[in-house]
Amino acid sequence: MHVVLNIADYLLSILRLIIIIHFVMSILVSFNVINTYNDFVRGLIEALDRLTAPIYRPIRRIMPDLGPIDFSPMVVLILITIVQSFVLPELYF
Repeated sequence: MHVVLNIADYLLSILRLIIIIHFVMSILVSFNVINTYNDFVRGLIEALDRLTAPIYRPIRRIMPDLGPIDFSPMVVLILITIVQSFVLPELYF
């Protein structure tokens, strides 16, 4: 059972890293620091969008539309922190 919980914790850490990278990349694109004309950048952003969209979708349905500001990555990061800090340690016992 501990192995499964360790794998879940590791996967949640990877998901946290993917969300942070996606957030930083979207800010860099919106401020034109990097552009999407580069094939590598466009492919990376599309891959990150495809990885994170299924996670953000249920939260975006619940949260009100705030225009250009999207708080769903922050909500997902908070949920991941709660799971890693409170839920997974309780399951070890």
